[in-house]
Amino acid sequence: MLKQLLLGAAWSLAATAAFAAPPDAALQGKLQAVADKARPGTLGIMVMDPASGQSVMVNGGRSYLLMSSFKAPIAAAVLAQVDAGKLKLEQKVHLTPADIVDGSAVPSVGASLKKGPRDVTIDELLQGAVSESDNTAVDALLHVLGGPAVATRFLEDKGVHGMRIDLSEGDLAHMFEEKGSTAVLASKVDSSTLEAAAGFLQKLDAGRLLSPASTRKLLGLMTAQVIPSRIRAGLPAGFQLADKTGTSGTEDGRRAAFNDIGIITGPNGSKRIVVLFLSDSPASSDEATGWFAEIGKITAASM
Repeated sequence: MLKQLLLGAAWSLAATAAFAAPPDAALQGKLQAVADKARPGTLGIMVMDPASGQSVMVNGGRSYLLMSSFKAPIAAAVLAQVDAGKLKLEQKVHLTPADIVDGSAVPSVGASLKKGPRDVTIDELLQGAVSESDNTAVDALLHVLGGPAVATRFLEDKGVHGMRIDLSEGDLAHMFEEKGSTAVLASKVDSSTLEAAAGFLQKLDAGRLLSPASTRKLLGLMTAQVIPSRIRAGLPAGFQLADKTGTSGTEDGRRAAFNDIGIITGPNGSKRIVVLFLSDSPASSDEATGWFAEIGKITAASM
């Protein structure tokens, strides 16, 4: 009888352990393996099912420099003011060559100002900032918004804690020039945790940040992003991605940030939020892009 009781207890413990095992343990292991390749840089990874909120995470518990990934939350803050009637998409903003901030994925708002002053609508600035990653456009939006603190307050008010916007693209570039990458990373300016970035995307996708029209607009701008690499490069045919990338320059052979945050939608309508922040890495852009594409492929296979 004692032997049967012991066997039964052992079976019960084994069954309990198996039941308690994370359902995404295999996914966790695959993501960890990619993060290991990124050493000595730190690759933060979070994959979340937005419907259930279940997620797997690697290298959490810290903040990461957002770089241009902050353009999506800034756009959300601007669209919230459009929803509130404080701004209008057709509203014009007067810009001059003095407003140019270097950096864009394609010739965009900043490039057009080299020919002279022009009036640009908020709608054009949103497209330039999010779809074309134009630094001039996002800094103009921040000015119209009332500054970075307004964007951070919007996020906090919506329950997105752990994402902060402190500096414009131009001011951050000056900080890099004056103090260097190590100081910028240590300062935690323009940064986010994995959980905050995923939370922002989850709330955006669920329509909990903006009106239905503004939600569709921002997701459309993210889907139309002109940078086709990173997560998107690993997705099979039939998968879609609404995302925003971010990239810093290099200093002494190390890159402060190489990012991609987005929402993957599969052919069957299932979704996954993916947040990737690579920090302080000696990897080349091609190497980092390969890791991000691999994570996109792994995530799609798990859906």
